[in-house]
Parts: sequence; structure tokens; C-alpha cells
Amino acid sequence: MHIHYFQHIPFEGLGVIKDWINRKGHHLTATRWFDGSPDTSGFAGADWLIVVGGTMGVYEQDQYPWMKTEISLIREAISQQKKILAICLGSQLLAHTLGADVYPHTQLEIGWYPIDITFQDRAAPLEKVLPHRLNTFHFHGDTFDVPPGATRFAASAATSNQAFIYGDRVIGLQFHTELTPASLDEMLIPGETAIRSGGPFIQSMEKIHQHLGLIPENNQMLFRLLDYLEAL
Repeated sequence: MHIHYFQHIPFEGLGVIKDWINRKGHHLTATRWFDGSPDTSGFAGADWLIVVGGTMGVYEQDQYPWMKTEISLIREAISQQKKILAICLGSQLLAHTLGADVYPHTQLEIGWYPIDITFQDRAAPLEKVLPHRLNTFHFHGDTFDVPPGATRFAASAATSNQAFIYGDRVIGLQFHTELTPASLDEMLIPGETAIRSGGPFIQSMEKIHQHLGLIPENNQMLFRLLDYLEAL
């Protein structure tokens, strides 16, 4: 299988998804939008598109003009019925492409907080793959409405729309299950100011690091989801 991914900033990549791809022997190509001349040539032949996170907002397209090209390619991937997995900013871009509003949340959500997962409508097959509850990592200040025709299947206390599925092979996740201890630290360093600002759903650096033991469980959940998408 040919998997192509979109990366928006140097310190938010595939995480353990790359390990899964290597183990499975799939072909991997990338577009790194932060490069001076991002290469999109690998997209056309891909069976599967993965869109990872970033610090920008969907509503900042004037500041990041490449985002318009990316949204056009995500729309093309949907129309071509490619498998799509979109994470954090990726899920916001996917929601926007599908016609939903994306906007600043009323509060930041940073740290390890549980999500409740439900399995109605299009999400029903995921009950064999995902747990009903997961303590996972969040780092976002934006949120989205559920796109028309999509099914929401996860929520946290701070953010009611944490995940959605569109059709049977297009999935957006607002939270991060792809992290490794190293990639988490890479994310936290530039986010230190936001973390120190405090808030009802912002954990301290110390508390975030106290929960590193949750990473393997999150990775295993993600591997099950990747296996599910692979088999479609």
C-alpha cells in the first residue's frame, strides 16, 4: 500500500505511525508544507492519506497560503475514496473540507484527559477496534463542528467533538495517540508558554510527564485502528 502524509511543522510528525508503516512494509511518501518548495508528487498515487498536527489554525489561510492547496488535495482524496486518517490540526482541516466550521475553542485543552467513545451509526464497526474510554493526550486551542454526513464518536469534558468518521474510511481524531516520549517532549517545548498560562484543562509539565506510562496503551489503540483501516 502507498501511504502519503501531510506534515505542517517540523516537530509534529507521524510518531509511532511510521513504526507501523515500516513493520507492514508499506510505501511512504510525504509533503512537508513548511519546506520552501513542498513536494506533493507522492500524493497522486497514494491509497491512503494521513494528515498530522500543527500549531496554525484552519482560519489562517492568508498567513499560510499553502493551506488552500492542502485543503484542495484533501477534497480530492475524499472524492477518490482514499483512506484518510487526520490528527489534531489534520482533523480540523478535514472537518473544514467536509463543510464544518472550525474556530477557536473557549479554552485550551493540554494534557492527559479521558475521552468517552461511542459507536452509533457509521462508527458502529469501530466498537471491535476501540475502547469505550481512553485517557489520551490533548494539545489544542481550536475545535470543530461535526461535518454534515459524518458521525461523531468521541468526546471529552472540555471538547464535545473529539473524533468523527465520514463514510467508512475517513476518520478525524482531535487527540494524539501517535506520540512517543520523545515526540511529546518536542511538542511541549514550544508549547511551554501556553502550558504556564494555566486553565481548567491545562496540566503542568510535571503532571504531563507523570502520565508517560499511558503512551503504550494509546499506541496500541492506534495500531488497532490502523489495522482496521488497512483491511478495508
